[in-house]
Amino acid sequence: MSKEITSREQDYAQWYNDLVIKGSLADYSAVRGCMVIKPYGFALWEKMRDQLDRMFKDTGHVNAYFPLFIPKSYLNKEAAHVEGFAKECAVVTHYRLKADPGGEGLIVDPEARLEEELIVRPTSETIIWSTYKTWIQSYRDLPLLINQWCNVVRWEMRTRLFLRTSEFLWQEGHTAHATSDEAVAEARQMLGVYADFAEKYMAVPVIRGLKTESERFAGAVDTYCIEALMQDGKALQAGTSHFLGQNFAKAFDVKFSDKENKLDYVWATSWGVSTRLVGALVMAHSDDDGLILPPRIAPLQVVIVPIYKGEEKKDLLNDRGRDLARQLKDAGISVQFDDNDNNRPGWKFAEYEKKGVPVRIALGLRDLENNSVEVARRDTKEKTTLSMDGLPKAITKLLATIQQAMYNKALAFRDDHITRVDTWEEFEKGLDGKAGFFAAHWDGTPETEAAIKDKTKATIRCIPLGNPPEEGKCILTGKPSSQRVLFARAY
Repeated sequence: MSKEITSREQDYAQWYNDLVIKGSLADYSAVRGCMVIKPYGFALWEKMRDQLDRMFKDTGHVNAYFPLFIPKSYLNKEAAHVEGFAKECAVVTHYRLKADPGGEGLIVDPEARLEEELIVRPTSETIIWSTYKTWIQSYRDLPLLINQWCNVVRWEMRTRLFLRTSEFLWQEGHTAHATSDEAVAEARQMLGVYADFAEKYMAVPVIRGLKTESERFAGAVDTYCIEALMQDGKALQAGTSHFLGQNFAKAFDVKFSDKENKLDYVWATSWGVSTRLVGALVMAHSDDDGLILPPRIAPLQVVIVPIYKGEEKKDLLNDRGRDLARQLKDAGISVQFDDNDNNRPGWKFAEYEKKGVPVRIALGLRDLENNSVEVARRDTKEKTTLSMDGLPKAITKLLATIQQAMYNKALAFRDDHITRVDTWEEFEKGLDGKAGFFAAHWDGTPETEAAIKDKTKATIRCIPLGNPPEEGKCILTGKPSSQRVLFARAY
Protein backbone atom coordinates (compact mmCIF):
# COMPACT_ATOMS: atom_id res chain seq x y z
CA MET A 1 0.00 0.00 0.00
CA SER A 2 1.24 3.47 -0.85
CA LYS A 3 2.12 5.46 2.25
CA GLU A 4 0.48 8.45 0.61
CA ILE A 5 -2.90 6.74 0.36
CA THR A 6 -5.18 5.88 3.27
CA SER A 7 -6.41 2.28 3.10
CA ARG A 8 -10.03 1.50 2.23
CA GLU A 9 -10.46 -0.42 5.44
CA GLN A 10 -9.18 2.44 7.57
CA ASP A 11 -11.20 5.28 6.05
CA TYR A 12 -13.01 4.79 2.75
CA ALA A 13 -13.90 8.46 2.29
CA GLN A 14 -10.31 9.56 2.86
CA TRP A 15 -9.07 6.77 0.58
CA TYR A 16 -11.25 8.18 -2.20
CA ASN A 17 -10.02 11.74 -1.65
CA ASP A 18 -6.40 10.56 -1.57
CA LEU A 19 -6.81 8.77 -4.89
CA VAL A 20 -8.36 11.80 -6.58
CA ILE A 21 -5.63 14.13 -5.28
CA LYS A 22 -2.59 11.82 -5.48
CA GLY A 23 -3.73 10.38 -8.80
CA SER A 24 -3.66 13.92 -10.25
CA LEU A 25 -7.34 13.91 -11.21
CA ALA A 26 -8.49 17.05 -9.40
CA ASP A 27 -7.73 19.52 -6.66
CA TYR A 28 -9.69 21.75 -4.33
CA SER A 29 -10.56 25.23 -5.55
CA ALA A 30 -10.45 28.65 -3.92
CA VAL A 31 -14.18 28.79 -4.71
CA ARG A 32 -16.16 26.95 -2.05
CA GLY A 33 -17.76 23.75 -3.33
CA CYS A 34 -15.97 23.84 -6.69
CA MET A 35 -13.02 21.81 -7.94
CA VAL A 36 -10.12 22.22 -10.32
CA ILE A 37 -9.95 19.33 -12.78
CA LYS A 38 -6.25 18.73 -13.44
CA PRO A 39 -4.89 17.84 -16.90
CA TYR A 40 -4.80 14.08 -16.22
CA GLY A 41 -8.34 14.13 -14.82
CA PHE A 42 -9.57 16.23 -17.72
CA ALA A 43 -7.90 13.85 -20.19
CA LEU A 44 -9.90 11.04 -18.57
CA TRP A 45 -13.11 13.08 -18.85
CA GLU A 46 -12.29 13.85 -22.50
CA LYS A 47 -11.96 10.13 -23.26
CA MET A 48 -15.34 9.50 -21.65
CA ARG A 49 -16.93 12.55 -23.28
CA ASP A 50 -15.63 11.77 -26.75
CA GLN A 51 -16.83 8.16 -26.66
CA LEU A 52 -20.26 9.16 -25.42
CA ASP A 53 -20.44 11.87 -28.08
CA ARG A 54 -19.79 9.27 -30.78
CA MET A 55 -22.52 7.06 -29.34
CA PHE A 56 -24.99 9.97 -29.26
CA LYS A 57 -24.26 10.86 -32.87
CA ASP A 58 -24.59 7.22 -33.91
CA THR A 59 -28.18 7.39 -32.64
CA GLY A 60 -28.96 10.52 -34.66
CA HIS A 61 -28.33 13.29 -32.14
CA VAL A 62 -26.55 16.58 -32.84
CA ASN A 63 -24.86 19.06 -30.50
CA ALA A 64 -25.92 22.61 -29.76
CA TYR A 65 -25.31 25.17 -27.03
CA PHE A 66 -27.76 27.20 -24.95
CA PRO A 67 -27.24 30.10 -22.51
CA LEU A 68 -25.72 29.71 -19.06
CA PHE A 69 -28.28 32.17 -17.63
CA ILE A 70 -31.99 31.45 -17.34
CA PRO A 71 -34.62 34.12 -16.57
CA LYS A 72 -36.25 33.35 -13.23
CA SER A 73 -39.70 33.58 -14.81
CA TYR A 74 -38.88 30.57 -17.00
CA LEU A 75 -38.43 28.32 -13.99
CA ASN A 76 -41.77 29.49 -12.62
CA LYS A 77 -43.57 28.13 -15.68
CA GLU A 78 -43.16 24.48 -14.62
CA ALA A 79 -44.20 24.16 -10.98
CA ALA A 80 -42.71 20.75 -10.16
CA HIS A 81 -39.47 21.66 -11.89
CA VAL A 82 -38.91 24.91 -10.02
CA GLU A 83 -39.79 23.27 -6.71
CA GLY A 84 -37.26 20.52 -7.34
CA PHE A 85 -34.37 22.92 -7.99
CA ALA A 86 -35.27 25.99 -5.91
CA LYS A 87 -32.89 25.21 -3.03
CA GLU A 88 -29.91 24.63 -5.34
CA CYS A 89 -30.16 27.72 -7.56
CA ALA A 90 -27.47 30.38 -7.76
CA VAL A 91 -29.08 33.73 -8.62
CA VAL A 92 -27.57 36.72 -10.47
CA THR A 93 -29.12 39.99 -9.30
CA HIS A 94 -26.67 42.70 -10.45
CA TYR A 95 -24.44 43.28 -13.47
CA ARG A 96 -21.83 45.74 -12.23
CA LEU A 97 -19.36 46.50 -9.44
CA LYS A 98 -18.06 49.88 -8.38
CA ALA A 99 -15.37 51.29 -6.10
CA ASP A 100 -16.31 51.32 -2.44
CA PRO A 101 -16.50 54.95 -1.25
CA GLY A 102 -14.94 53.77 2.00
CA GLY A 103 -11.87 52.57 0.12
CA GLU A 104 -12.38 48.86 0.81
CA GLY A 105 -12.17 47.73 -2.82
CA LEU A 106 -15.18 46.86 -5.00
CA ILE A 107 -18.83 46.59 -4.01
CA VAL A 108 -22.01 45.73 -5.91
CA ASP A 109 -23.46 48.79 -7.60
CA PRO A 110 -27.02 49.09 -6.22
CA GLU A 111 -28.07 51.00 -9.35
CA ALA A 112 -27.08 48.08 -11.59
CA ARG A 113 -29.80 45.69 -10.49
CA LEU A 114 -31.18 43.44 -13.24
CA GLU A 115 -34.76 43.99 -14.30
CA GLU A 116 -35.26 40.24 -13.98
CA GLU A 117 -33.03 38.00 -11.90
CA LEU A 118 -31.13 35.29 -13.75
CA ILE A 119 -30.60 31.71 -12.57
CA VAL A 120 -27.21 30.16 -13.26
CA ARG A 121 -28.06 27.00 -15.20
CA PRO A 122 -28.89 24.08 -12.85
CA THR A 123 -30.31 22.20 -15.88
CA SER A 124 -31.57 23.55 -19.18
CA GLU A 125 -35.11 22.31 -19.78
CA THR A 126 -36.71 25.73 -19.42
CA ILE A 127 -34.33 27.77 -21.59
CA ILE A 128 -34.29 25.03 -24.23
CA TRP A 129 -38.06 24.63 -24.39
CA SER A 130 -38.52 28.37 -24.70
CA THR A 131 -36.28 28.08 -27.80
CA TYR A 132 -37.99 24.97 -29.19
CA LYS A 133 -41.21 26.97 -29.40
CA THR A 134 -39.67 28.89 -32.31
CA TRP A 135 -38.10 25.80 -33.91
CA ILE A 136 -41.11 23.48 -33.98
CA GLN A 137 -44.26 24.12 -36.01
CA SER A 138 -44.96 20.90 -37.94
CA TYR A 139 -44.53 17.15 -37.65
CA ARG A 140 -41.82 17.64 -40.30
CA ASP A 141 -39.70 19.32 -37.61
CA LEU A 142 -39.83 16.18 -35.45
CA PRO A 143 -38.13 14.38 -33.92
CA LEU A 144 -35.76 17.08 -32.68
CA LEU A 145 -32.70 15.34 -31.20
CA ILE A 146 -30.38 17.81 -29.45
CA ASN A 147 -27.52 17.29 -27.00
CA GLN A 148 -25.51 19.91 -25.11
CA TRP A 149 -22.08 19.63 -23.45
CA CYS A 150 -21.74 22.29 -20.77
CA ASN A 151 -21.30 23.11 -17.09
CA VAL A 152 -24.09 23.48 -14.55
CA VAL A 153 -24.34 24.93 -11.06
CA ARG A 154 -26.26 23.39 -8.18
CA TRP A 155 -25.41 25.03 -4.89
CA GLU A 156 -24.43 22.06 -2.74
CA MET A 157 -23.94 22.37 1.01
CA ARG A 158 -21.82 19.24 1.34
CA THR A 159 -19.42 18.66 -1.52
CA ARG A 160 -17.05 15.91 -2.58
CA LEU A 161 -14.65 15.95 -5.51
CA PHE A 162 -16.38 14.67 -8.67
CA LEU A 163 -19.25 13.06 -6.75
CA ARG A 164 -21.00 16.24 -5.64
CA THR A 165 -19.71 19.73 -6.41
CA SER A 166 -21.45 23.08 -6.82
CA GLU A 167 -20.26 23.30 -10.42
CA PHE A 168 -19.73 20.26 -12.60
CA LEU A 169 -19.44 19.28 -16.25
CA TRP A 170 -22.04 17.18 -18.01
CA GLN A 171 -24.08 16.57 -21.12
CA GLU A 172 -27.83 16.99 -21.31
CA GLY A 173 -29.95 15.66 -24.13
CA HIS A 174 -33.30 17.34 -24.86
CA THR A 175 -35.56 15.80 -27.49
CA ALA A 176 -39.03 16.48 -28.89
CA HIS A 177 -41.33 13.89 -30.49
CA ALA A 178 -44.70 13.60 -32.17
CA THR A 179 -46.01 10.79 -29.96
CA SER A 180 -45.73 9.52 -26.42
CA ASP A 181 -44.50 6.12 -27.63
CA GLU A 182 -41.64 7.74 -29.57
CA ALA A 183 -40.57 9.76 -26.55
CA VAL A 184 -40.63 6.74 -24.24
CA ALA A 185 -38.61 4.75 -26.79
CA GLU A 186 -36.08 7.59 -26.92
CA ALA A 187 -35.74 7.73 -23.13
CA ARG A 188 -35.19 3.97 -22.95
CA GLN A 189 -32.79 4.01 -25.91
CA MET A 190 -30.57 6.60 -24.23
CA LEU A 191 -30.63 4.64 -20.99
CA GLY A 192 -29.28 1.75 -23.06
CA VAL A 193 -26.52 3.97 -24.44
CA TYR A 194 -25.49 4.91 -20.91
CA ALA A 195 -25.55 1.30 -19.75
CA ASP A 196 -23.48 0.16 -22.72
CA PHE A 197 -20.93 2.91 -22.08
CA ALA A 198 -20.67 2.09 -18.37
CA GLU A 199 -20.20 -1.61 -18.97
CA LYS A 200 -18.16 -1.72 -22.19
CA TYR A 201 -15.90 1.28 -21.57
CA MET A 202 -15.89 1.97 -17.82
CA ALA A 203 -16.03 -1.78 -17.02
CA VAL A 204 -18.71 -0.97 -14.44
CA PRO A 205 -21.77 -3.26 -14.36
CA VAL A 206 -25.05 -1.41 -13.88
CA ILE A 207 -28.69 -2.19 -13.15
CA ARG A 208 -31.22 -0.52 -15.43
CA GLY A 209 -34.36 0.56 -13.67
CA LEU A 210 -37.18 2.98 -13.06
CA LYS A 211 -37.17 5.50 -10.23
CA THR A 212 -40.06 5.69 -7.78
CA GLU A 213 -42.32 8.74 -7.89
CA SER A 214 -40.50 10.47 -5.04
CA GLU A 215 -37.09 9.92 -6.69
CA ARG A 216 -38.07 11.15 -10.15
CA PHE A 217 -36.46 14.14 -11.85
CA ALA A 218 -38.42 17.30 -11.10
CA GLY A 219 -41.06 17.69 -13.82
CA ALA A 220 -40.70 14.17 -15.26
CA VAL A 221 -43.44 11.60 -15.80
CA ASP A 222 -40.91 8.75 -15.50
CA THR A 223 -37.20 8.64 -14.71
CA TYR A 224 -35.06 5.74 -15.88
CA CYS A 225 -31.65 5.18 -14.30
CA ILE A 226 -28.55 3.05 -14.22
CA GLU A 227 -27.30 2.12 -10.75
CA ALA A 228 -23.76 0.99 -10.00
CA LEU A 229 -22.28 -0.48 -6.83
CA MET A 230 -19.08 0.86 -5.28
CA GLN A 231 -16.54 -1.18 -3.32
CA ASP A 232 -17.88 0.01 0.04
CA GLY A 233 -21.31 -1.45 -0.75
CA LYS A 234 -22.96 1.90 -1.50
CA ALA A 235 -24.87 2.54 -4.70
CA LEU A 236 -24.16 5.37 -7.11
CA GLN A 237 -26.61 6.68 -9.69
CA ALA A 238 -24.50 6.73 -12.84
CA GLY A 239 -26.96 8.19 -15.34
CA THR A 240 -30.62 9.11 -15.80
CA SER A 241 -33.01 9.42 -18.71
CA HIS A 242 -36.39 11.11 -18.29
CA PHE A 243 -39.72 10.85 -20.08
CA LEU A 244 -41.13 14.34 -19.59
CA GLY A 245 -44.53 13.76 -21.18
CA GLN A 246 -46.01 17.06 -22.41
CA ASN A 247 -45.24 18.99 -19.22
CA PHE A 248 -42.61 21.33 -20.62
CA ALA A 249 -44.33 21.61 -23.99
CA LYS A 250 -47.46 22.84 -22.24
CA ALA A 251 -45.51 25.17 -19.97
CA PHE A 252 -43.85 26.84 -22.98
CA ASP A 253 -46.69 26.32 -25.49
CA VAL A 254 -44.67 24.15 -27.88
CA LYS A 255 -47.20 22.77 -30.39
CA PHE A 256 -46.96 21.14 -33.78
CA SER A 257 -49.44 20.43 -36.56
CA ASP A 258 -49.70 16.71 -37.31
CA LYS A 259 -50.32 15.03 -40.68
CA GLU A 260 -54.06 15.74 -40.34
CA ASN A 261 -53.21 19.39 -39.66
CA LYS A 262 -54.34 19.12 -36.04
CA LEU A 263 -52.43 20.97 -33.33
CA ASP A 264 -50.97 19.05 -30.41
CA TYR A 265 -48.24 19.51 -27.80
CA VAL A 266 -44.98 17.68 -28.48
CA TRP A 267 -43.68 14.91 -26.22
CA ALA A 268 -40.31 15.35 -24.55
CA THR A 269 -37.31 13.63 -23.02
CA SER A 270 -34.14 14.74 -21.29
CA TRP A 271 -31.14 12.66 -20.25
CA GLY A 272 -27.70 13.27 -18.80
CA VAL A 273 -24.47 12.05 -17.24
CA SER A 274 -21.76 14.12 -15.60
CA THR A 275 -18.21 14.17 -14.28
CA ARG A 276 -19.67 12.11 -11.42
CA LEU A 277 -18.77 9.17 -13.69
CA VAL A 278 -15.11 9.85 -12.89
CA GLY A 279 -15.88 9.33 -9.21
CA ALA A 280 -17.72 6.11 -10.03
CA LEU A 281 -14.71 4.88 -11.98
CA VAL A 282 -12.37 5.59 -9.07
CA MET A 283 -14.50 3.84 -6.47
CA ALA A 284 -15.46 0.83 -8.59
CA HIS A 285 -11.96 -0.39 -9.46
CA SER A 286 -9.12 1.23 -7.53
CA ASP A 287 -7.03 -0.24 -4.71
CA ASP A 288 -4.88 1.01 -1.84
CA ASP A 289 -1.95 1.73 -4.17
CA GLY A 290 -3.84 4.07 -6.46
CA LEU A 291 -6.15 4.27 -9.41
CA ILE A 292 -6.94 1.35 -11.68
CA LEU A 293 -8.29 2.59 -15.01
CA PRO A 294 -9.89 0.45 -17.72
CA PRO A 295 -7.82 0.52 -20.92
CA ARG A 296 -10.64 1.68 -23.19
CA ILE A 297 -10.86 5.08 -21.48
CA ALA A 298 -7.49 5.40 -19.75
CA PRO A 299 -5.76 8.63 -20.89
CA LEU A 300 -2.53 6.65 -21.10
CA GLN A 301 -2.73 2.91 -21.80
CA VAL A 302 0.96 2.01 -21.75
CA VAL A 303 4.09 3.58 -20.28
CA ILE A 304 7.60 2.46 -21.16
CA VAL A 305 10.24 3.10 -18.50
CA PRO A 306 13.94 2.71 -19.43
CA ILE A 307 16.21 1.30 -16.73
CA TYR A 308 19.92 2.04 -16.83
CA LYS A 309 22.85 2.99 -14.62
CA GLY A 310 25.16 5.72 -15.72
CA GLU A 311 25.50 6.59 -19.37
CA GLU A 312 26.41 3.12 -20.66
CA LYS A 313 24.36 2.41 -23.79
CA LYS A 314 21.83 4.99 -22.66
CA ASP A 315 21.30 6.31 -26.18
CA LEU A 316 20.85 2.80 -27.56
CA LEU A 317 18.26 2.04 -24.86
CA ASN A 318 16.37 5.27 -25.49
CA ASP A 319 16.37 4.71 -29.24
CA ARG A 320 14.88 1.24 -28.78
CA GLY A 321 12.31 2.53 -26.30
CA ARG A 322 11.19 5.29 -28.66
CA ASP A 323 10.94 2.78 -31.49
CA LEU A 324 8.74 0.48 -29.41
CA ALA A 325 6.56 3.45 -28.42
CA ARG A 326 6.20 4.39 -32.08
CA GLN A 327 5.15 0.82 -32.96
CA LEU A 328 2.53 0.81 -30.21
CA LYS A 329 1.23 4.23 -31.27
CA ASP A 330 0.91 3.04 -34.87
CA ALA A 331 -1.20 0.17 -33.54
CA GLY A 332 -3.65 2.67 -32.00
CA ILE A 333 -2.34 2.41 -28.44
CA SER A 334 -1.82 5.54 -26.32
CA VAL A 335 1.73 5.24 -25.03
CA GLN A 336 4.43 7.31 -23.36
CA PHE A 337 8.16 6.64 -23.33
CA ASP A 338 9.36 8.20 -20.08
CA ASP A 339 13.02 9.11 -20.53
CA ASN A 340 12.91 11.91 -17.94
CA ASP A 341 16.25 11.81 -16.11
CA ASN A 342 14.94 13.79 -13.14
CA ASN A 343 13.27 10.76 -11.54
CA ARG A 344 14.45 7.24 -10.85
CA PRO A 345 12.64 4.18 -12.29
CA GLY A 346 11.29 3.17 -8.88
CA TRP A 347 9.65 6.57 -8.42
CA LYS A 348 8.19 6.35 -11.93
CA PHE A 349 6.77 2.88 -11.25
CA ALA A 350 4.98 4.15 -8.13
CA GLU A 351 3.73 7.28 -9.91
CA TYR A 352 2.20 5.40 -12.84
CA GLU A 353 0.74 2.88 -10.44
CA LYS A 354 -1.02 5.71 -8.58
CA LYS A 355 -2.33 7.06 -11.88
CA GLY A 356 -3.72 3.68 -12.86
CA VAL A 357 -1.91 3.25 -16.18
CA PRO A 358 -3.08 -0.23 -17.32
CA VAL A 359 0.28 -1.55 -18.62
CA ARG A 360 3.85 -0.70 -17.63
CA ILE A 361 6.81 -1.87 -19.71
CA ALA A 362 10.29 -1.92 -18.19
CA LEU A 363 13.18 -1.83 -20.67
CA GLY A 364 16.75 -2.50 -19.48
CA LEU A 365 20.09 -3.34 -21.04
CA ARG A 366 19.59 -7.06 -20.48
CA ASP A 367 16.22 -6.75 -22.23
CA LEU A 368 18.02 -5.34 -25.27
CA GLU A 369 20.30 -8.38 -25.30
CA ASN A 370 17.36 -10.78 -24.97
CA ASN A 371 15.08 -8.84 -27.36
CA SER A 372 12.38 -8.85 -24.66
CA VAL A 373 10.65 -6.56 -22.17
CA GLU A 374 9.08 -6.95 -18.74
CA VAL A 375 5.36 -6.16 -18.83
CA ALA A 376 3.33 -5.43 -15.68
CA ARG A 377 -0.46 -5.26 -15.43
CA ARG A 378 -1.87 -2.58 -13.14
CA ASP A 379 -5.08 -4.45 -12.32
CA THR A 380 -3.49 -7.67 -11.01
CA LYS A 381 0.17 -6.53 -10.73
CA GLU A 382 1.18 -9.67 -12.62
CA LYS A 383 4.44 -9.45 -14.53
CA THR A 384 5.45 -11.33 -17.64
CA THR A 385 8.21 -11.25 -20.22
CA LEU A 386 7.28 -10.61 -23.85
CA SER A 387 9.35 -10.61 -27.00
CA MET A 388 9.86 -7.26 -28.69
CA ASP A 389 8.89 -8.95 -31.93
CA GLY A 390 5.16 -8.61 -32.37
CA LEU A 391 4.86 -6.52 -29.20
CA PRO A 392 2.02 -4.27 -30.50
CA LYS A 393 -0.19 -7.29 -31.18
CA ALA A 394 0.58 -8.80 -27.76
CA ILE A 395 -0.11 -5.52 -25.91
CA THR A 396 -3.35 -4.97 -27.84
CA LYS A 397 -4.50 -8.42 -26.74
CA LEU A 398 -3.38 -7.76 -23.15
CA LEU A 399 -5.32 -4.48 -22.97
CA ALA A 400 -8.48 -6.28 -24.10
CA THR A 401 -7.86 -8.97 -21.49
CA ILE A 402 -7.46 -6.35 -18.74
CA GLN A 403 -10.65 -4.56 -19.82
CA GLN A 404 -12.70 -7.76 -19.62
CA ALA A 405 -11.06 -8.88 -16.38
CA MET A 406 -11.91 -5.58 -14.70
CA TYR A 407 -15.54 -5.87 -15.75
CA ASN A 408 -15.75 -9.50 -14.63
CA LYS A 409 -14.30 -8.64 -11.22
CA ALA A 410 -16.72 -5.74 -10.72
CA LEU A 411 -19.64 -7.86 -11.90
CA ALA A 412 -18.81 -10.69 -9.51
CA PHE A 413 -18.58 -8.19 -6.65
CA ARG A 414 -21.90 -6.58 -7.60
CA ASP A 415 -23.73 -9.88 -7.96
CA ASP A 416 -22.32 -11.14 -4.66
CA HIS A 417 -23.75 -8.01 -3.02
CA ILE A 418 -27.35 -8.33 -4.18
CA THR A 419 -29.26 -9.89 -1.29
CA ARG A 420 -32.90 -10.93 -1.10
CA VAL A 421 -34.45 -10.05 2.25
CA ASP A 422 -37.96 -10.74 3.49
CA THR A 423 -38.03 -9.19 6.97
CA TRP A 424 -37.10 -5.89 8.55
CA GLU A 425 -34.55 -7.63 10.76
CA GLU A 426 -32.78 -9.13 7.74
CA PHE A 427 -32.79 -5.75 6.03
CA GLU A 428 -31.25 -3.85 8.95
CA LYS A 429 -28.69 -6.55 9.62
CA GLY A 430 -27.66 -6.59 5.97
CA LEU A 431 -27.28 -2.82 5.74
CA ASP A 432 -24.96 -2.78 8.73
CA GLY A 433 -23.04 -5.82 7.56
CA LYS A 434 -22.35 -6.85 4.00
CA ALA A 435 -24.17 -3.84 2.49
CA GLY A 436 -24.89 -3.63 -1.24
CA PHE A 437 -28.25 -3.90 -2.97
CA PHE A 438 -31.20 -5.45 -1.15
CA ALA A 439 -34.10 -6.89 -3.13
CA ALA A 440 -37.09 -6.42 -0.85
CA HIS A 441 -40.84 -5.97 -0.97
CA TRP A 442 -42.32 -2.48 -0.56
CA ASP A 443 -45.99 -1.60 -0.30
CA GLY A 444 -45.73 1.05 -3.04
CA THR A 445 -46.49 4.10 -0.91
CA PRO A 446 -44.24 7.18 -0.66
CA GLU A 447 -44.94 7.28 3.09
CA THR A 448 -43.35 3.86 3.62
CA GLU A 449 -40.48 4.74 1.30
CA ALA A 450 -39.79 7.90 3.35
CA ALA A 451 -40.07 5.99 6.63
CA ILE A 452 -37.51 3.40 5.51
CA LYS A 453 -35.14 6.15 4.42
CA ASP A 454 -35.58 7.96 7.73
CA LYS A 455 -34.90 4.82 9.76
CA THR A 456 -31.95 3.45 7.77
CA LYS A 457 -30.72 6.10 5.27
CA ALA A 458 -31.38 3.50 2.58
CA THR A 459 -33.40 4.50 -0.47
CA ILE A 460 -35.12 2.66 -3.27
CA ARG A 461 -32.47 2.88 -5.96
CA CYS A 462 -34.76 1.59 -8.69
CA ILE A 463 -37.46 -0.79 -9.77
CA PRO A 464 -35.41 -2.98 -12.17
CA LEU A 465 -36.61 -3.04 -15.76
CA GLY A 466 -38.19 -6.40 -16.56
CA ASN A 467 -38.79 -6.94 -12.86
CA PRO A 468 -40.73 -10.20 -12.44
CA PRO A 469 -44.02 -10.02 -10.50
CA GLU A 470 -43.87 -11.65 -7.08
CA GLU A 471 -46.45 -11.58 -4.34
CA GLY A 472 -45.07 -10.72 -0.93
CA LYS A 473 -45.28 -8.44 2.09
CA CYS A 474 -43.62 -5.09 2.64
CA ILE A 475 -40.58 -5.42 4.91
CA LEU A 476 -41.71 -2.48 7.04
CA THR A 477 -45.51 -2.43 7.06
CA GLY A 478 -46.37 -6.01 6.18
CA LYS A 479 -48.85 -4.79 3.57
CA PRO A 480 -49.20 -6.64 0.24
CA SER A 481 -46.52 -6.09 -2.41
CA SER A 482 -46.49 -7.23 -6.03
CA GLN A 483 -42.73 -7.04 -6.71
CA ARG A 484 -39.32 -6.58 -5.17
CA VAL A 485 -37.41 -3.31 -5.52
CA LEU A 486 -33.73 -2.55 -4.93
CA PHE A 487 -32.76 -0.69 -1.76
CA ALA A 488 -29.27 0.57 -0.88
CA ARG A 489 -27.46 3.32 0.89
CA ALA A 490 -26.08 5.60 -1.76
CA TYR A 491 -23.87 8.52 -2.73
